[in-house]
Amino acid sequence: MNATWRSRLGNTGSTLGIILIVIFCLAPFYWMFVSSIRPASQIFETSFWPREISFENYVAVFDPSRGFGQSLINSVIVAGITTVLALIVATVTAYALARLQFRGKAIILTIIIATSMFPLVAIVVPLLKLFTDIGWINTYQSMIVPNLSFALPLAVWNLTSFFKQMPVELEQAAMIDGCTPGQAFRRVILPLAAPGVFTTAIIVFINTWNEFLIAVTMVNDTRIQTAPVAISKFGGVSQFETPYGSQMAAGVVVTIPLVILVLLFQRRIVAGLAAGGVK
Repeated sequence: MNATWRSRLGNTGSTLGIILIVIFCLAPFYWMFVSSIRPASQIFETSFWPREISFENYVAVFDPSRGFGQSLINSVIVAGITTVLALIVATVTAYALARLQFRGKAIILTIIIATSMFPLVAIVVPLLKLFTDIGWINTYQSMIVPNLSFALPLAVWNLTSFFKQMPVELEQAAMIDGCTPGQAFRRVILPLAAPGVFTTAIIVFINTWNEFLIAVTMVNDTRIQTAPVAISKFGGVSQFETPYGSQMAAGVVVTIPLVILVLLFQRRIVAGLAAGGVK
């Protein structure tokens, strides 16, 4: 077998592998979408496309009595504030860790990433007791603060790796031109670091948007609950009925903003991931 055929076989195998991976990743979302447009009487059918298309599930999702629209707004508030605060703190912290030389820096970075691996379920009960004592139950901050504590380590670690790849000569050149260290950071480093910051922001936002355990534990007021919690509490016509169709439709609605977000910023995300791995 000559080199040309080997190359063709390799390209064909790579293409097939990519197609299989895409199908594997998108199959759950496709099935969720198909189930969401099935009538309630056909929800358990296993055909790849419904015999009859119905949008009754989407109408049911946005029934004012469910309050799902407000839940989406709550998710935007919680995820948005968490992302902004995490980026502000993580950007400054990561830049300091990347540029300053001091004893114990490697240990600090190890501790930072280790905190993100701490099991959330182990601290939910102590957090619930603490927030009950200080009157934070059924508030946005009861979700934002715990989410922030898990978002910050990941953001700091990602941005530290990114800043380390940026040459120190950039700041030195800016300071020769008359900039202070702070001005060099704001005017030179931050614009160049935009891809890494965007990548980190998307990761933090998606993780916070999908968070369920903290939200369902700290909030029992339907006016404050986030979208994942609202979906879990969807009820049917009777006590023993599970509205699978409405839950599938709500899942599609919750997923769409994340897909749009990634599509809008995909170039910056790819640039950030590539810049973080190449010197």
